[in-house]
Amino acid sequence: MSNDPLAFATLDPFTLNGEPPAQMYNLVNGQWVLPKQCREVRDPLNGGPMLTVPHTQPDELDPFIESLASCPKTGLHNPFKNVERYLMYGKICTKLVMALHTKEVEDFFTKCIQRVMPKSEGQARGEVIITRQFIENFCGDRVRFLARGFSNPGDHHGQQSNGYRWPYGPVAIVSPFNFPLEIPVLQLMGALFMGNKVVIKNSTSTCMVIEQYIRLLHACGMPKTDVDLIHCGGPVMGELLDRAPVRSIQFTGSSFVANMLSEKHKGKVFIEDAGFDWKILGPDMKQEELEYVAYQCDQDAYAASGQKCSAQSILFAHENWVKAGLFEKVEARAALRSLDDLTIGPVLTVDNETIQKHIDRLLSIPGARIQFGGKQLENHQIPPCCGSFQPTAVFIPLEEILKPEHFEAATTEIFGPFQVLTEWKEGQLDLVLEACERMDHHLTAAIVSTDIHFIQKVIGHTVNGTTYAGLRARTTGAPQNHWFGPAGDPRGAGIGTPEAIQLVWSTHREVIEDFGPIPDGWTPPHPT
Repeated sequence: MSNDPLAFATLDPFTLNGEPPAQMYNLVNGQWVLPKQCREVRDPLNGGPMLTVPHTQPDELDPFIESLASCPKTGLHNPFKNVERYLMYGKICTKLVMALHTKEVEDFFTKCIQRVMPKSEGQARGEVIITRQFIENFCGDRVRFLARGFSNPGDHHGQQSNGYRWPYGPVAIVSPFNFPLEIPVLQLMGALFMGNKVVIKNSTSTCMVIEQYIRLLHACGMPKTDVDLIHCGGPVMGELLDRAPVRSIQFTGSSFVANMLSEKHKGKVFIEDAGFDWKILGPDMKQEELEYVAYQCDQDAYAASGQKCSAQSILFAHENWVKAGLFEKVEARAALRSLDDLTIGPVLTVDNETIQKHIDRLLSIPGARIQFGGKQLENHQIPPCCGSFQPTAVFIPLEEILKPEHFEAATTEIFGPFQVLTEWKEGQLDLVLEACERMDHHLTAAIVSTDIHFIQKVIGHTVNGTTYAGLRARTTGAPQNHWFGPAGDPRGAGIGTPEAIQLVWSTHREVIEDFGPIPDGWTPPHPT
């Protein structure tokens, strides 16, 4: 890398505002290029011009198709081919970590994230730090250890079976807006580690972050032809996936698109889609724990304006917590959030009309009420295409949630600063577990209790893929030190750990060595 830690960067996010908007580029077969058309991305805080992004059209896809076709099914490396590339990526990770430990680079990516997906400085910087910690886990020899296989003795002398982790070859990543660095980078690095060639598309509104990261990868020694970056609309990306020889797709986003991709590509998709994530507060409430649990409930529901796939969507609070004033404590915490420090901010995919319609729908349920919030933010310049709502909670009686005519509405995810609250009493745990069983998506969950028998029962009767249990249980967590992903779906993608990388970005190959010798006196037997 250059002595200048920001030599890779092509923009200054600290001053990114107004005319002319910063120009983004496609990357294909090692070349940064522009298509015939570009479109503007508006600043979500004031509606002004911020980015000019390639608007790639179907007739411009051939270079991407040819680039992906240049990678064979055996990948760019595998345990029998180009094995030095495992070490190369270990060295690249070392350089990446050194760069991301530089204050200027950490600040750069923090501000990049804040500019395109407005959230607090702490939330944005945390995303950079978690990404760096993930990469730290794969320095040195750790990349090649991802390809660790196994062997078993055979039936006779000279025979043994060997299991290998094998790349898919050309693969695709479609990543969301809400974590514009962490999610695409963790999946991208896993794909590269295992020997795949990647085409990646990030959400148009936040694509500048992954573009700048890929430029950093180049500065740290990654061959420029290992990754293609495309900026385009969803239908154009769909056409690319249809026409290119992509052998596996990792998609993070809406359930509708995930299911459509699964059908079109015959299941060759690893998905992390919607998450209507629940938290259960057990009966063993202690007064000295109230403040902390309220703090964590607020963080889980409203950090990043609720725009986390792991955000707390519904809180099942035992009556002991409710009587102790938990809801009021959460309300007080939520009231501290402000546009000034972006602890509450624009909602990028849900407008105010949609949020209000959902609130009104829930309020039509008998016994439902607004616990707090329920109003639009004031004194701001957030454009009408974005939501701008106070942190909001609607209380619905548990018995009403479980009624067939209400359950779908009560468990519909709003990707913004919104949650459902309910209360359960002694003898109603089975009703809570019934609600968890009937939900469609099983991403994250939290069981707040120190009663091991209570925790074991809840864990034993639920399936969420990432479940936190104990006094400090949360629904939102950093996937750098543990598996993060859904459960209960064979298509479920993991992220963050060696096991997740092996599952999503490699396939099993069995090679049976059978060298003999041929037994003395052997003669051909009768065919069987």
